[in-house]
Amino acid sequence: MRAFYFLLICCIACHSGKDVYMFTSFREPGQDGLHLLYSYDGYHWTDIPGSFLTPTAGGKIMRDPSIQQGPDGTFHLVWTSAWKGDRGFGYASSKDLIHWSEERYIPVMEHEPTAVNVWAPELCYDDENRQFLIIWSTTVPNRFPKGAEEEHNNHRLYYTTTRDFVSFSPAKLFFDPGYSVIDGTVVKTGNHRYVLVVKDNTRPERDLKVAFSDHAIGPFQTFSAPFTDKLTEGPSVAKVGREWLIYYDNYGMHRYGATKTIDFRSFTDISAKVSLPAGHKHGTIFTTKKKVLKRLLAQT
Repeated sequence: MRAFYFLLICCIACHSGKDVYMFTSFREPGQDGLHLLYSYDGYHWTDIPGSFLTPTAGGKIMRDPSIQQGPDGTFHLVWTSAWKGDRGFGYASSKDLIHWSEERYIPVMEHEPTAVNVWAPELCYDDENRQFLIIWSTTVPNRFPKGAEEEHNNHRLYYTTTRDFVSFSPAKLFFDPGYSVIDGTVVKTGNHRYVLVVKDNTRPERDLKVAFSDHAIGPFQTFSAPFTDKLTEGPSVAKVGREWLIYYDNYGMHRYGATKTIDFRSFTDISAKVSLPAGHKHGTIFTTKKKVLKRLLAQT
């Protein structure tokens, strides 16, 4: 086994470029913590064996892990810490994805005593304002007009901002299209050009759509038609060459799917061209230096 991983480490040097794609992940039921995948081309993914952080914050599970590397090189990680009951999310930081800070629980919705949950916190670095944006989904029963969803499943997106992960701005409503939405992720596609990829969580739909804005914190408009099958969720976006790849959990088909786009207006299904390890559950995709991957593989 050691010889196998030694060969993996050696093979890294054979690939051109200095960066590698990383994909955060978890395994059901979410108790064993942070898993990581890597890829050289953005299409074919390999699991790094083991868990790199066991959850202790909040409800002590880790789902939907999201990592964003800051300008100083620090990796910041947020995650869903409970299915229900938690009105915040878990947080930790690391310089190398191996050694982690003490975990903290960030109570972003404590001011809403009837809030049911805080799901899928997603990190985005807003370089135009030099701050981190964190968005998530929460249900506050009877807050919004009743739609197709039961009141404890009538989600909207909320957000906070921070520069240091010590002080956070008060949570505010981020996106309300008039019906339940979850699993939002913000992508910067150009100067003052942002895309929100999000799940329409209403029973007739449960698919992925996009909206557009000139600012990271919105407002997001021109909501699109769905670009995935029904029963899909958990979008993760990667820039590969000139194209954007959007990975998603196609739980209706019991497999992972992917689509590619140049402009987030026309989409091509590439599910047959990607490969991911069995058991992978959605997180986020980021790039980092290959030396970080070498150290991770050396730990296995």
